[in-house]
Order: sequence, then C-alpha cells, then structure tokens
Amino acid sequence: MREISVEIITNAVERLCIDSNYYLPDDVKKALQDAAAKEESPLGKEILRDILDNQEIARSKHVPICQDTGLAVVFIEIGQDVRLTGGDINEAINEGVRRGYKEGYLRKSCVDDPILSRKNTGDNTPAIIHAAIIKGDKVRIIMAPKGGGSENMSALAMLKPSDGIEGIKRFVLDTVDKAGPNPCPPIIVGVGIGGTMEKAALIAKKALLRTVGEHSSHPQTAELERELLEEINDLGIGPQGFGGRITALAVHIETFPAHIASLPVAVNIQCHAARHKEAVI
Repeated sequence: MREISVEIITNAVERLCIDSNYYLPDDVKKALQDAAAKEESPLGKEILRDILDNQEIARSKHVPICQDTGLAVVFIEIGQDVRLTGGDINEAINEGVRRGYKEGYLRKSCVDDPILSRKNTGDNTPAIIHAAIIKGDKVRIIMAPKGGGSENMSALAMLKPSDGIEGIKRFVLDTVDKAGPNPCPPIIVGVGIGGTMEKAALIAKKALLRTVGEHSSHPQTAELERELLEEINDLGIGPQGFGGRITALAVHIETFPAHIASLPVAVNIQCHAARHKEAVI
C-alpha cells in the first residue's frame, strides 16, 4: 500500500489549473496548424492564424488563452493500492482550484445557486469532480476547464434503438448546426453513445480528452467519426462562424453497453481552446 498525502494532490491541481489555461496542448496546436493549411476561405485562414498567434502570446507571456477560464472539471483516477492521507480528497481538489485560480489570475466563473441568487463563489469552487478507482498505486489527475460558450451548446437525446446510425448522425449534425458560431469554432465534438443518460454525457466529455484526431479502436465507430467530421465541415460554419471548410477539428466517439430499449446519445462540444493538462503522482 502506497501512501499519498492529499496536500500533494492540492499542489498538483493548483499547477494544472494554471498550466491548462495558459498552454494549449501540442496536439490541439498541431490540429489548428493543419486546419490553417487546409482552410479554403481567406477570412477563415486569417482567423486560424490569429488563433495560433493568440495561443503563442498566451504561452510566452504566461496569461490565459481565453478570458473564459472555465468551470474546473477534474477527472481523478485513484489506484486501488493507494492510501490517501491528511484529509478529504474532495476538499484537497477544491483547495487546489482555489489556489490555482487565485495565483494564476484566472476568472472565477462559478455561481453558488444556479436558479435564484447566482452569487459568484469567488474562487471557482466547487469543482466538478469525476473519480474512479483503477489498478495500481498511482493517482492520475486531469484538469479540463470548460468554458460556458461551448458547454451551453452541448445536448443529450434519448433516441430509440430503431433510430440507428442515421438517427445518431442527424442528432449530432443538428446539434452542431444549431450551435453555429457560439462555441468558437473550429470545435472538437465529443459524442457519447450508450449506457444511461448520465453515462452518455460523461463519456462524451471524456472523449474530448483524446488526442485530437485519434480515431476509435472500433472500426465501425472510427468510420462514423470520419463521416461525421466530413458532414460537419460541409455545414460551412467555418472558423469563428465566418464561413469556411473547417468547422470541426475532430469528432471523437466513445460508446458503452446500453439497455435493450435505449439509445442515449450525448454531444459535448469543445471550443478551439481545447484545454486540458494531466499529472500522475
């Protein structure tokens, strides 16, 4: 049994909050560079170059890529041979978020009551925490700040099994088309299919963490990813919604076994600032 102090978790989360907001992942940067080379619209090309310039400024000057530094979404995988010591793991994660958003001069976007007061909590907590127990004696933390513009354009549908692949495609395309310029394209489209309502939404979000353009290991699912990407880019929304060939950088689909009567489908849209960083302790 390996012991890990929750203070180490706090320190890691603090650093990840800052780094994920300052430094765009290399795979996202590469996808944007490829998009700039492929884009046919002169305005679209210019916008993609501006996006690339913006992330370089953020990287070199150590400032946020976007003013919306997101709600803190944390995926934590805890090895079953780990014993956490020194306090509550949830509070440790939230303390890391408090410190990170303060030290990194990141915008605090969390309100305490979503219906009535909508008073800002002042420190971007509580974080959204997704925890899982895995094999081994390590802890893996993924910080994925999620901005409101892209999250608001996400959707979920409880389709009928008879809707099949065509029904899934219609729902995904309709969701992206309705979103238009709001999620700051070019976007990454995470799709979760199967499980239950909440499972589909969760795996759709986790799909966004995959290396951009890395296809599913399941051949039929990989082909559906390719078809959807092509059809989404045929919508003509383009970079920042000004028209063009590149509306999405990738479509990532995750699946899970479902009830015989169900076909849940969730679409989680990510903006071009596809921020996420991880640490293994």
